[in-house]
Amino acid sequence: MNSTINVSNLTVDYGNGRGIFDFNFNIKKGEVHAIVGTNGSGKTTTLRTLMGFLKARAGSATIEGMDVWNDAKSIKEIVSYVPGEINFPDVGSGESFLKIQMGFYGIKDSTYMNRLVSLFGLDTRVPLRRMSKGMKQKCALVCAFMKDSPIILLDEPSTGLDPLMRDNLIELINQEKKKGKTIIMSSHIFKEIEDTCDKVTFIDDGHIIETIDMADIKDGNRKEYLVEFNNINDYEAFVKATSLELSKIDSAKLRASVFVSDDSVNEMFDELSSYKVSNIEYIPFTLEKYYEESILGGNIDE
Repeated sequence: MNSTINVSNLTVDYGNGRGIFDFNFNIKKGEVHAIVGTNGSGKTTTLRTLMGFLKARAGSATIEGMDVWNDAKSIKEIVSYVPGEINFPDVGSGESFLKIQMGFYGIKDSTYMNRLVSLFGLDTRVPLRRMSKGMKQKCALVCAFMKDSPIILLDEPSTGLDPLMRDNLIELINQEKKKGKTIIMSSHIFKEIEDTCDKVTFIDDGHIIETIDMADIKDGNRKEYLVEFNNINDYEAFVKATSLELSKIDSAKLRASVFVSDDSVNEMFDELSSYKVSNIEYIPFTLEKYYEESILGGNIDE
């Protein structure tokens, strides 16, 4: 496997059951991988460990074959990082800070940085200490992406961004993906995950629950349709006689959800032709729906 990031039995134990425990996952070169979980589930701990800020109690993690703790300095040369909590040094304006970072990264041409500043609508004249949370987030994103690293770690990257700027971030991540960048991010915004990610790892209380391929969500064989009937007689007759898989039966609104495989859709329509149906609506199967039904509904106590 051509993996850029390898995590094996990784454990960071804070005590009292807090931390991450026995984490295992691999991220291929050019892949965008999301870590999803509730607050305190271990998302930030995972990314901070990969950056070498925390030392694991057990297990291992490598980036491009380098140990995340022993080779942290070398890893930081090829990785860009947006932390979950942003604290800038008091060096004046956003412009001053970005120029300092350009020098630190060895960047001579500011063209790409200026393009990022424009993309996020960042007013670099504002002093860092007077920036809002959203402005600080934009500044951190510009700083991370202008480095043009082959690997990017993003901890809740859309925090504080309005919907338009969030869409711009999605566009930027997809552009970086096309360049072959490897990106791992934590997020609770299902849209940005669906629009960018190849794989998703669900975690809870410091443990990995499941890793899924987004292609299985988007192109799954199992489809849901919402069927609404004209009258109670047809509704009741269908519910009683059908061999199709039903869920969310609602007698008050005369409707039911029907699950069918791709090769059974015609059979469903043939069966429904015997009833007076007012509406048939296809219900897309989203990542959020999967999370609610398969993760929250099965393994996580709400």
